[in-house]
Amino acid sequence: MTATMLVSCVPVGHAEPLPPLAPMPPLVEHLLPWTAERDTLTEAYLQAHRTSPLTGNPAIDTYMVPRAIVLHWTAGPTAASAWSTFAPAKLSGRSELQGAGALNVGAHYLVDQNGSIQRLVPDDRVVRHCIGLNHVAIGIENVGGGAGLPLTEAQVAADAGLIRGLAARYPIDILVGHLEYRQLEGSPLFEERDPNYRTSKPDPGADFMTKVRAAVVDLGLGAPPQARTITTTSPARRNDAHDARSR
Repeated sequence: MTATMLVSCVPVGHAEPLPPLAPMPPLVEHLLPWTAERDTLTEAYLQAHRTSPLTGNPAIDTYMVPRAIVLHWTAGPTAASAWSTFAPAKLSGRSELQGAGALNVGAHYLVDQNGSIQRLVPDDRVVRHCIGLNHVAIGIENVGGGAGLPLTEAQVAADAGLIRGLAARYPIDILVGHLEYRQLEGSPLFEERDPNYRTSKPDPGADFMTKVRAAVVDLGLGAPPQARTITTTSPARRNDAHDARSR
C-alpha cells in the first residue's frame, strides 16, 4: 500500500492576501495651484505654529501622514466660489487669521450640495484649515452651511463615503467637526505654539456631525469627549497606500 502525502500548495512564508481597500467615492480632480510661494508660506506657517521640531525643508515639512479628518462648511453658495477663495497662495481678508500668517486657507476635498466631490489637494500635503491640527488632518469642506443654505443629506452620504475610503488608506484615529477642534487641546495630535491663536467655529453644525458619525460608527473613530457617541478603539487600518517617499 502506498501512502499518499498531502502537501500544502501554499508557499512557505506566503501571507494571506489582505482584504481590498474600501473604495473611494466617485470624485474629480480639481487641484489648487501648488506653487513655490505656497510651499514657502506653508513652511513659514508651520515654523510659527508647530511645537515639534521641523527640518526647515518644505519638501519634507509640508507633507504629513493623515491621522485625523476635520469637517467644515464653506458658508458660501457654490463650489466654484470656494475653489476661487482657496486658490491663491496668500490669504486675503480674514483679519482674525492674518496675524497668524500669510498662508491662505484651503482643504483637501470639497463636497457640493448634490454630494459631488472634488479633490483639491493630495491627501498627504499640509493645508491650513484647522488650528492645531493642520499637520495631521485632512480637511473636507462642504458647500453651504448656516440658515441660508443648510447642508444636505447628499453631503452627509458623500462625507461618510470619503471618510470610509480615507480611513482604509491612512491611520485615521479621529473625526471632528471644525466646531469641536478646541476640545482636542492637550491631546498628542494638537500642536499650536501661540496660546492666544484660537477661533470659535460653528461649522459644520452639531446636527451634521451627528449624522455623519452615525453613518461611519462601525469605523470606531474617536471624537472629542463632549461629542463622543462612538467607541474610541479604532480597528486596524492599512497604510500601504500612503507614499512613504523620502523628501
